[in-house]
Amino acid sequence: MKKLKPTSPGRRNMTVIEYKKKLSSTQSRPHKALTKGKRSTGGRNSQGRITTWYRGAGNKRKYRDIDFTYNKKDIEAKIESIEYDPYRSGFIALVLYKDGERRYVLVPQDMQVGDTFVVSEKAKPLTGNRLPLGAMPIGTFVYNIELKPGAGARIARSAGNYAEVVAHDAGYTQLKMPSTEVRRIISTAWASVGEVSNEEHRLVNIGKAGRARHMGLRPKTRGSARNAVDHPYGGGEGRSPRGHKRSRTKQGRPTGKRQKTRSPKKYSNKFIVSRRRVGKRR
Repeated sequence: MKKLKPTSPGRRNMTVIEYKKKLSSTQSRPHKALTKGKRSTGGRNSQGRITTWYRGAGNKRKYRDIDFTYNKKDIEAKIESIEYDPYRSGFIALVLYKDGERRYVLVPQDMQVGDTFVVSEKAKPLTGNRLPLGAMPIGTFVYNIELKPGAGARIARSAGNYAEVVAHDAGYTQLKMPSTEVRRIISTAWASVGEVSNEEHRLVNIGKAGRARHMGLRPKTRGSARNAVDHPYGGGEGRSPRGHKRSRTKQGRPTGKRQKTRSPKKYSNKFIVSRRRVGKRR
């Protein structure tokens, strides 16, 4: 992590990740056969309505096709290069399988160019290897976790994230999620051993609004600064209090401040062993 000199108010306290040091031994251009163009949605759905607010602009980016299914089993793969991916926080690796095929995968910490891994039911629980959850020893850190066998990785994919295997019981494996929730997942689902790379990502201080715009983030308007028709906090004379006991979103749903937001009838509630701890001190 590099802290910039305060030559301007925007650069004061700004921090950046030194990618040249972390990716110094890799190639600068992505593998062309595994890239494609992708148009930014700006947070809009197929009807043109904004469904995710405060998205837009940003630099033009090329999408890397990442393999989350890992359907090449019992074939050893070797890391050829570790690269930056503009669409995700963790680093990716271009790997070469012994049968000659190349793919992009999410790379864990402590793996370097030249290291190998394998996707197999008989694989050892070593960093980078992928095997069923039922074959993982208790206490193993895993990422790229499936919810259903063969459906592809869904959980613990962002920078520095991992889940911990805490128990095996009746055909299910209990995992402690990054959110502190303990959840049951069928033991035949697959996961990779290790933690996602680029753990310093959470320490980045953007520093100025222009840098956020380059990342595709638009300015946020305070709810209390809007009209009453546009937000529950809006309206009033001058700086008015929000007028509600609990904080809520634009749509009126509860948010933050140790409030539970999960639907009481959600289909996956039966798989939760222990609910996540809410609030800043979780």
